[in-house]
Amino acid sequence: MPNPVMLNNVHHKDLRVVTRRAAAYGDDVMFATTFPAEFRTLQGYYPIVFRKTDDAVSFEPVALFGFYEGENLFLNEAGWDAAEVPLMIERQPFLIGRNGEELTVHVDLEHPRVAAADDTNSEAAFLPHGGVSDYLERINSVLLTIHQGLQAVPGFVKALLEHELLESFVFDIELDDGSQNRLAGFYTIHEERLAALDGAALARLHAAGHLQAIYMVVASLTQFRPLIARKNLAHAAGR
Repeated sequence: MPNPVMLNNVHHKDLRVVTRRAAAYGDDVMFATTFPAEFRTLQGYYPIVFRKTDDAVSFEPVALFGFYEGENLFLNEAGWDAAEVPLMIERQPFLIGRNGEELTVHVDLEHPRVAAADDTNSEAAFLPHGGVSDYLERINSVLLTIHQGLQAVPGFVKALLEHELLESFVFDIELDDGSQNRLAGFYTIHEERLAALDGAALARLHAAGHLQAIYMVVASLTQFRPLIARKNLAHAAGR
């Protein structure tokens, strides 16, 4: 069970966190939530698609790592095989909480990344005399970027829906050995409708900062080919 608590340098003075990437530390996930400000960084490595939110009311963008639940084709024995790790993955086991109106850093003490105090193959959250470590400074920056980035998602999704730019898709994949796989339940940009938008609509999307993000999503779809190549390699290796 997750056990998030507010981080402080008294109760958590010995907190250490494993930063290497492996399934044992919770990295065996099919996708991670992302946001428009991160699209430029991620589109060179991962397909960016959309899924319905857990309440089935709206949509959220996600970076895709595999074709079924629990599959991450970017994980191997050496770690995470991409130069950019999505921030929602990097921030674990930390998350943003609130203390009244103030944003605070919380840590999930039950997360597998939380290490023993004597684990030298991990990063310390605090310095010996209570100061914040460089690692935790980085995490603070990551959490703030995530918080600010997620604020833009509702407006971005609303604009896509207003222009009917989201469409569901089914992706059938035949691997080199002839086996069949199917990716379903996700949505992408309807490129024909995007191309048919008039100048006024495009100008509004641009003025709101949405147009570049839309084209980053479209560009990211070229990453399906290397993702299939990773799937073939994993399949051939019996994974």
